[in-house]
Amino acid sequence: MFDIPLSNVLLYLVLLSLPILPNLWAIWHSFHANFATHQEKIIWIAVSVFIPVLGGAAYVIWGRKRARR
Repeated sequence: MFDIPLSNVLLYLVLLSLPILPNLWAIWHSFHANFATHQEKIIWIAVSVFIPVLGGAAYVIWGRKRARR
């Protein structure tokens, strides 16, 4: 049906998954980090889950500075 080479399919999959990686890291990091309040932790996780690309980027820029290990 489609005549797409396997190498192109793999390249497309990698390129499409790149925006998801910061988001997955933001969810993982905010889950394991300590914040000033429990509500702040829940908000960062919720933002990362419900606003996928922008939430992950926002956490990388602002959220990880607020987290304490």
